[in-house]
Amino acid sequence: MGAGSFGTAMANLIAQNTDVLVYSRNPALVEQLAKDRYRFGVKLHDRVRVINDLERVAGECQLIFPIVPSNNFRSMMRSVTKYLEPAHVLIHGTKGLDVTGIHLDDIPKKGISRRQLHTMTDVIKEESVVVRVGALTGPNLAQELLEGQPSASVVASKFDEVIARAQLVLASPQLHVFETYDLLGAELAGVLKNVIALGSGILEGHGLGKNIQAMLITRGLHEMVYFGRALGSENRAFFGTAGIGDLIATATSQKSRNYTFGHRLGKGEKLAEVAATSQELAEGVRTLMITRHLARNLRLRVPITEMLYRIVFEDFPVDEAMNYLITYPYEVDVDFL
Repeated sequence: MGAGSFGTAMANLIAQNTDVLVYSRNPALVEQLAKDRYRFGVKLHDRVRVINDLERVAGECQLIFPIVPSNNFRSMMRSVTKYLEPAHVLIHGTKGLDVTGIHLDDIPKKGISRRQLHTMTDVIKEESVVVRVGALTGPNLAQELLEGQPSASVVASKFDEVIARAQLVLASPQLHVFETYDLLGAELAGVLKNVIALGSGILEGHGLGKNIQAMLITRGLHEMVYFGRALGSENRAFFGTAGIGDLIATATSQKSRNYTFGHRLGKGEKLAEVAATSQELAEGVRTLMITRHLARNLRLRVPITEMLYRIVFEDFPVDEAMNYLITYPYEVDVDFL
């Protein structure tokens, strides 16, 4: 479900093992793809069919991968839930957060509490009768997958059956699939690294070198773990493929949406301009808004998140932010290792 770059890449990968239906909410796109069979410059696999029919998706497919932006995820689940049954298995590939009871634009004024924050797994359980759920995460840059580059992903779930079925349809010579039972840790690692990737792009765009970029990524991992613990996750996922693996890929590659979004900000473009001219959403911007204000509510010390928020949303000078972060006291918590 979702015909964006990552959804398209996963559809082509899964088609190596089985027939695939891809749902798009855009009828014009469905019609176009039925004719030319090309998406993001890549030919769709012969076993991929693109449709605009949620009832058909749920009726023909027991294993469903929702891969849509986090700001549309809950509405998408509400649209499909009447067609879902407990027998369905849902494995989402969305690296973002959902908030309830408040519009994103109102968060700076009103703040946000922990009870208003939801992972995509939470949303699936809240909006449907589906029990067997999982998350697809790890270093899986959509553009590299579309190009046929080898990669690895992590399937996280509390259920052995979910992991086994995901591996059955995903595993191929191009994609190695790891597994973890730490569903919350894997989801949060995939979400929080987008903020660090955004910051890494800002540094590069501003003309700063790899030394400072490496420092941001290193300290950023520490902050991700700290944040994850505050939200109830374990540490292990952050130090595996779903955590540090995804962080390195996303925070260093120009094929990363969050990195390239940050790169343009670092060069001096304004947030509204970059957002209006980007082909797809950079989840890190939305996540940064949510996590900064959640951290304030929880009284967490997250200096990188705070400085990046000021740069992105308040036009704070990058040089001043970096000087602050360089001198900020920093110690590694041995419990993280």
